[in-house]
Amino acid sequence: MKYLNQTPELVKAGIYVLILMITGTIGYMVIEAYSFIDAFYMTVITISTVGFREVYPLSDAGKIFTIILIISSLGVLAYFLSNLTQSLFKTQLNFFFGGNLRNLKLKKMKNHIIVCGYGRNGIQVVQELTAFGEKVIVVDKDHELVVSNVTQPIQFIEGDATEDEVLLRAGIAKARALIATLPLDADNLFVVLTARSLNPELNIISRASSESAEKKLRMAGVNSVVMPERVGGAHMATLVAQPDVMEFLEHLNVHGNSPVQLMEITCNNLPDHLLHKPIRELELRKKTGANIIGYKTTSGEYILNPTPDTKLYPDSKIFVLGTGEQVEEMRKLLKGSLTQNNRS
Repeated sequence: MKYLNQTPELVKAGIYVLILMITGTIGYMVIEAYSFIDAFYMTVITISTVGFREVYPLSDAGKIFTIILIISSLGVLAYFLSNLTQSLFKTQLNFFFGGNLRNLKLKKMKNHIIVCGYGRNGIQVVQELTAFGEKVIVVDKDHELVVSNVTQPIQFIEGDATEDEVLLRAGIAKARALIATLPLDADNLFVVLTARSLNPELNIISRASSESAEKKLRMAGVNSVVMPERVGGAHMATLVAQPDVMEFLEHLNVHGNSPVQLMEITCNNLPDHLLHKPIRELELRKKTGANIIGYKTTSGEYILNPTPDTKLYPDSKIFVLGTGEQVEEMRKLLKGSLTQNNRS
């Protein structure tokens, strides 16, 4: 019953049955002076109409009360069973038809992100990605976890992420990135090896719990490795050494639901009038309110706080700081010349 669709009507019907049971038990205790167990037993066999004999011979008042209880129970139980059957039927329909719809969506998905493992790290990853509006597919072999999340807007696939068939079902050939957040380093290593063999161009990010595991993951072809313990330790140390710096950075984070966001914008298909033009001529700060605080050259070099004379080249990137509205205004202003990387 764990995964039933508990509608308000079903809950209401359950409350009615409970009230009927309490009323019957109290009624027999008052009218016939039954003990609690005898009164409860009498109520159950009366409501269920199983036909057992009464505990003790009933008085006239007890017989009238029993008649009223039987008549009342017929309507209440019919109402409860009707809602229970309807809820079960709807659940089965949603499971089967919803499964077919999910399969169709999976086949059509592309440029999405596959998250392997839905533990503490996986949940946090999915929340951040969905806040940015990314398309996410979660792969986990926990059957109960997958079933309990069947109504979620994100896609869930039940299976072992180290197996080729499971990652193929997740559309790894069309995926943009894969994030391995499984608790064991060995499992993450197998996931990386499998994913890299199926899609050599895939951007793969993995969790690691030790430097030894980090080295192995990089040898297996992972693009980036994150060690939660290292990140957490550095964060806590900075909170002690430079608390105001951390508080300031909290206002300049990259979370999708943050008022002020740090976004990256890739310069693709620049028109001729913007080719090799300095940032000064774009007047982005003046027109949108957003600030360009970083620049990545086509050779991979990062420039912090680029000068106004910095020129835009195809496939370079600019890092923009501003509110969601300001960044969106910049995107609209440069529509056709710049595409927002994390929305592609």
